[in-house]
Amino acid sequence: MKKSYWVIVVLVLLAGLDWYIQAPDSRSRELTRAIEAQASPKLKNYPYKFWVMKVNGTTALVSTPRNFDVPAFKALAVLYPEIDTKNPNDPAFIAAEQLLGEVQSEARAIVLAQPGIKDVSWELDRDWLRKHFIEVPEKR
Repeated sequence: MKKSYWVIVVLVLLAGLDWYIQAPDSRSRELTRAIEAQASPKLKNYPYKFWVMKVNGTTALVSTPRNFDVPAFKALAVLYPEIDTKNPNDPAFIAAEQLLGEVQSEARAIVLAQPGIKDVSWELDRDWLRKHFIEVPEKR
């Protein structure tokens, strides 16, 4: 009984430590709240939620579901399963790709408008991609 109690205590402490290490800092949370508060209806209703992962000096690292390693069509297939993302000429795919660019630009503009932020760097949201069964290459 005593042994299982300590195992549970250790597991809870490890889970808490893991959360603390991965949790965004207060400045990141503040910037994420700014995105949520100032977003247009288009950004608010977008199925992917952009968030500030970290702040390095005056640069905010903002999450994105796409980059050169994970092209937009993979994320769009999750966000819009009804669209044929394998056909780059499909008008629905083109519209979805344009919308992703628009909401990403809006999130960037909101973050850049915040005091103390001079640049935005996009960081691939690896956790979101893995949760949606999208293969994510290792960080370089």
